[in-house]
Amino acid sequence: MKKLELSLYAVVAYFSFFVLYVNALCWLFIDGKTFKKPRRPYEKERLDAELKLVGEYGLRCKRELWRVQYALSRIRNAARMLLTLDEKDPRRIFEGEALLRRMNRYGLLDENQNKLDYVLSLTVENFLERRLQTLVFKTGMAKSIHHARVLIRQKHIRVGRQVVNVPSFLVRVDSEKHVDFAITSPFGGGRPGRVKRKNQKAAAKKAAGGGGDEEDEE
Repeated sequence: MKKLELSLYAVVAYFSFFVLYVNALCWLFIDGKTFKKPRRPYEKERLDAELKLVGEYGLRCKRELWRVQYALSRIRNAARMLLTLDEKDPRRIFEGEALLRRMNRYGLLDENQNKLDYVLSLTVENFLERRLQTLVFKTGMAKSIHHARVLIRQKHIRVGRQVVNVPSFLVRVDSEKHVDFAITSPFGGGRPGRVKRKNQKAAAKKAAGGGGDEEDEE
């Protein structure tokens, strides 16, 4: 009897995984949307709130903010749909645990927040705090949030061994301690930059010229 229950659970698990896979393919190739424009373009309160977030987190344009809002709405819709199912429903158990595990992995939820209700309480700020640009600034590697964006775009930052030049890259909790300057970057002990090399060359030339003048005087 136990073997039958295990086999049924395995079938349900595989079916749920297949459904998730099909949904992902549909989202990539059929939907294809990465952001959604506001329905009312000239709403003062929303415009002020968006402008504040764009300035606080150093976003290039509001489209980056709309991408986060669209991703958050899809995640909340998925959680809301799972909450309509029975607590013992295999699909709710399987997909709900996968969703919560993913949220914990990216630091969007704490480990003790292991219920789908917590997913509904997520905000845009939770996602923006996990961006590579924000973490580079808050760890003191950059002088400002905008300086952090410049460092990332110019390939000065790595996560582990991989150089990442995408400011919106979401950093996992276990990868957060591996965010550092790239080995090839001047900030990480690599080859100096163009201006510094030029200054070093000029200083060396001046020192060599000064030594020659002293010998002539003697």
